[in-house]
Amino acid sequence: MAGSSSIEWTEATWNPVTGCTKVSEGCRNCYAHRMAKRLHAMGNHRYVNGFNVTLHHDLIIKPLEWKKPKRIFVNSMSDLFHKDVPDSFIYSVFETMVKASHHTFQVLTKRSERLAELGQELPWAPNIWIGVSVEDERVVDRIKDLRKVPADVRFLSCEPLIGPLNYLKLNGIHWVIVGGESGPGSRPMNEEWVTSIRDQCKDQNTAFFFKQWGGVQKHRFGRQLEGKTYDEYPEVAVI
Repeated sequence: MAGSSSIEWTEATWNPVTGCTKVSEGCRNCYAHRMAKRLHAMGNHRYVNGFNVTLHHDLIIKPLEWKKPKRIFVNSMSDLFHKDVPDSFIYSVFETMVKASHHTFQVLTKRSERLAELGQELPWAPNIWIGVSVEDERVVDRIKDLRKVPADVRFLSCEPLIGPLNYLKLNGIHWVIVGGESGPGSRPMNEEWVTSIRDQCKDQNTAFFFKQWGGVQKHRFGRQLEGKTYDEYPEVAVI
């Protein structure tokens, strides 16, 4: 539920919420859904409800126990802005992130409308990065919602990238992560989609991070793009 992570752009995960529901095409082959089913079958007590949204109040203050600074992906197994997560719980999570100022928190959501609604009321701090998932052009409006949020770092996760994004407006966006879909049923990602986003990031002075090509056996394809590894991060608040 909390600990080190093999995700390339972070160092640890923290899951005060587990479970979610699918809202767009990028959710079709959700890795968290697969993992939750497996953990439920194994009898993991955090997944007695399977992939139904579940709040873990005892984990809200967990990052305060970690003394070494980390980049922490918040709710890798859920979405903090899911409709079934009460406002009060979201505020409590944010209070912990503000207190744990030695960490950098990476919050990612597909519920950009709710993020925009609550964004003005939440206690933002430089160590709280906020991002939205943008898997293809059908959901680019999430970027407009993201811009409304008064965070120091705003980012896009274009993963799984399942279509081209040739006309991104990256003003107010500090970081873009791109990755292909992995695991059973994974859909292919065209190299042209990736190079287009990389070039747009370069032209608009936005940090670019290429996570993976994906595939059923993602380790076979690696994470180099045109012979180069892209591990760029935003210039502010990096640990």
